[in-house]
Amino acid sequence: MDLGLQGRVAAITGGSHGVGHAIAEALLAEGCRVAICARDKARLDAAAQSLGHDVFAQPADVSKPGEVEDFVQATASHFGRLDILVHNAGGGGGTGLEAPDAEFDQAFELNVLGGLRAARAAVPFMRKRGGGRIIFISSVYGRESGGRAGYNVAKAAEISLAKALSRELAKDKILVNSVAPGSLMFPGSSWERRQQSDPEGIEAFTKSDLPLGRFGKPEEVAAVVTFLASDHASLVTGACWTVDGGQSRSLI
Repeated sequence: MDLGLQGRVAAITGGSHGVGHAIAEALLAEGCRVAICARDKARLDAAAQSLGHDVFAQPADVSKPGEVEDFVQATASHFGRLDILVHNAGGGGGTGLEAPDAEFDQAFELNVLGGLRAARAAVPFMRKRGGGRIIFISSVYGRESGGRAGYNVAKAAEISLAKALSRELAKDKILVNSVAPGSLMFPGSSWERRQQSDPEGIEAFTKSDLPLGRFGKPEEVAAVVTFLASDHASLVTGACWTVDGGQSRSLI
């Protein structure tokens, strides 16, 4: 199936590994030109080299005002246009009631404000093109309770932000959606570390919480993101797409 993405330009935050790297690979395979950012320059450079093609890479900490905006603007300058923004960078979160405010602040800056700043920077370029796609990578723990409290709150806010922006930007033919992955296993992931430290616990979790009997893969999330970035998703905006193998229990 031709997804109609040939020649379009995509900027991906947190693109050096895991889901972000898989999204870059998937969009490149469909003929996109891709830019990635991440905090770790060495890992970012290695990721860009592994992806090949004309991948533009720029270090950026999206939790710091100005850095993600610079990345988005540099992407548009490098390629001469910008059609797709994927805000994948995220994580963090306070562990609960006694966690310091700073942990909650950090999670909100990284997941929500980082995405908002990236969108602000991207929208003018998309308006010039007559439309575009913005996709936020949230989590099933943004749709229902689970995980660290600060992470849960930030990911819920990220889904809410995507919905709000979808209404605001519809007139500009800029479609905004979020994607809620479940538990994913890949090299360097938190689930891999847990599996190595507590294999019996992870086996029990797999049996009790993962109906398909396995963890998801970044490539499975990337396939959904690629569809949402395409012309085939022309009536999809303001939605949150769950990609979790039935892990979540929410009805909405």
